[in-house]
Amino acid sequence: MMTPVDVEDTDILFTEFDLSQEVLKGIDTAGFKRCTPIQAQALPLTLKGGDIAAQAQTGTGKTATFLITILDSLIREPGARDPRPRALIIAPTRELTVQICDEARLLGSHTAFKVLPVFGGIDYIKQQNALRSGADIVVATPGRLIDYMKQKIFRPQNVRILVIDEADRLFDMGFLRDLRYILRRLPRYGKRQSMLFSATLAHAVMELAYEYMNNPQELFADRQITVEEIDHVLYHVGNNVKFNLLLGLLKRETWHRILIFANTRTGVEAIAHKLRGNGFAAVGTTGTVDQKKRLRIMQQFKAGQIKILVATDVASRGIHVEDIDIVINYDIPQDPEDYVHRIGRTGRAGKAGRAITLACEKYVYYLEAVEELVGKKIDVKWAEDDWYEENLAKRPPRRHKRPVSGRPRPWSPSKRRQPRTKKKRPEPRRSKA
Repeated sequence: MMTPVDVEDTDILFTEFDLSQEVLKGIDTAGFKRCTPIQAQALPLTLKGGDIAAQAQTGTGKTATFLITILDSLIREPGARDPRPRALIIAPTRELTVQICDEARLLGSHTAFKVLPVFGGIDYIKQQNALRSGADIVVATPGRLIDYMKQKIFRPQNVRILVIDEADRLFDMGFLRDLRYILRRLPRYGKRQSMLFSATLAHAVMELAYEYMNNPQELFADRQITVEEIDHVLYHVGNNVKFNLLLGLLKRETWHRILIFANTRTGVEAIAHKLRGNGFAAVGTTGTVDQKKRLRIMQQFKAGQIKILVATDVASRGIHVEDIDIVINYDIPQDPEDYVHRIGRTGRAGKAGRAITLACEKYVYYLEAVEELVGKKIDVKWAEDDWYEENLAKRPPRRHKRPVSGRPRPWSPSKRRQPRTKKKRPEPRRSKA
């Protein structure tokens, strides 16, 4: 186990590594100069083909760590090019898959490698044809990848480098069985290099690592679960005036881009609607939003076209956007690790960030577990009376509900049933006398 490296003590330049010129040019294009702690620890091992299991949060530079390793290894790998993928990256969410592909294309901009995302919710045949035409690096979510594996569209026999990103989230989302299915069909761990990254190296994560990896070296980017650059603030507030305080904070804080988290889908929809009603152009995204729309929302948020994004924890692992000034926990998360993932959206790559938490009577019971995980008490501040702004939003229109069973349906002339008329029996004939 290696000793953690503090951010201020990391003065290692990428030029100090024996990297190919194409990769160094890509690093320069991406604007990277000095290594982050996880890069300083991992690259000396991974560039020599070693397996690692690394505890690293989002925003620590872990994505660049495994991408630099993959690109440099593929460049140095001898032999003719093969249309079958040589590197496979498994990620828990579609948004994270897109983010990894974007960074891979940036770092590999001076190479000819083809990077292909594979995930559900988009054109099945289009992805199928792209896989058959060949790719060097495939970034995939487990479900769609297994589908293509069963149809022999994706053939894993040529994979030489495997990356499992955000392993703890893959476990939380119920992908352990799918992971085992994929790993059993890859070349054995002695014939490939494997890298695993997780926010926490829990027992279940390490059990998978020891079973399917070649004696992985455990790395820890930092001992603190939350980055020190983030300023944590908590306000105790009644649930009935929580939105009024949110309005006041938005008007008093200094920000250009802000991310708000709620615990439920209906909560996200309600907050976004009320914010728009008060003059804030907010957009909400949840797991039920159509995939193409979710990707479009993320692209607009990343480009700065959306200034306020309201999301559930489903989206918290897929949002990789720089320069988010403030993360607001409108609801305290029920799982304390979700707090870490939420606030990891701000204060990225050594930049200062701010996390504001609103503790109402409904969710305050989860605060103790959050503070225990973080390792410190969150600073409490009290809002002044004039911070509570009036909510000017109108109520959203009610959706028409289907009639409750037993209640008479509205009368309709076209559907009116005509009463049955009994046919009269013919009278018996009387004989003429």
